[in-house]
Amino acid sequence: MAQVTLDCIGLPCPQPVLRTKETLEQGADLIDVLVDNEASRNNVVRYAQNQGHQVDITALQHGHFRITITVVAPQTFNLPEQYENCCEIPKKLRLVYVISSDSMGRGDDELGWALLQTYIQTIKDIQPLPEKIIFYNSGVKQVATESGALEALKYLQTQGVEILACGTCLDYFKLKSAIKVGQISNMYDIMNSMTNADKIVSPY
Repeated sequence: MAQVTLDCIGLPCPQPVLRTKETLEQGADLIDVLVDNEASRNNVVRYAQNQGHQVDITALQHGHFRITITVVAPQTFNLPEQYENCCEIPKKLRLVYVISSDSMGRGDDELGWALLQTYIQTIKDIQPLPEKIIFYNSGVKQVATESGALEALKYLQTQGVEILACGTCLDYFKLKSAIKVGQISNMYDIMNSMTNADKIVSPY
């Protein structure tokens, strides 16, 4: 398989990402993915870049996009003989925080909201920092509402922490246009991130 065009116009998330993944696994060298919204565009681009491939984006008519993915062969490096038996370099902990509600604990909602703000603000003080923070269900309100938690998330993002918010959940709460930090994600990204995490932390 060499060059492939995937017409994902009209497909809901995460179908464009899943079709891209399947095509890459089948051995395509060059893929043009056609999508009709920014969320699908961003999800496909992020997936391809995370796999180490080159990505180019072309804006088309009617809000459509062509994403051209050029497969980059993985590079292999041979260590000099004197280093072959050296001790293993410790692997960085893949820590993921999961926030699935706009309130921490059960009881008073106002208290729960305040506790969650403090919880998120404290993440920066705990080492190691997470690789990702995932928001879904009413937790997505944290990325779209002005608060101390929002400022803390913006800071964490500058420190390399990836902020992912469920697109379906943002749609449900009519907050997709109000997102102020992070990236709109999908169930594939969420499941893949949680499956590959070394440790998952949640305040619930």
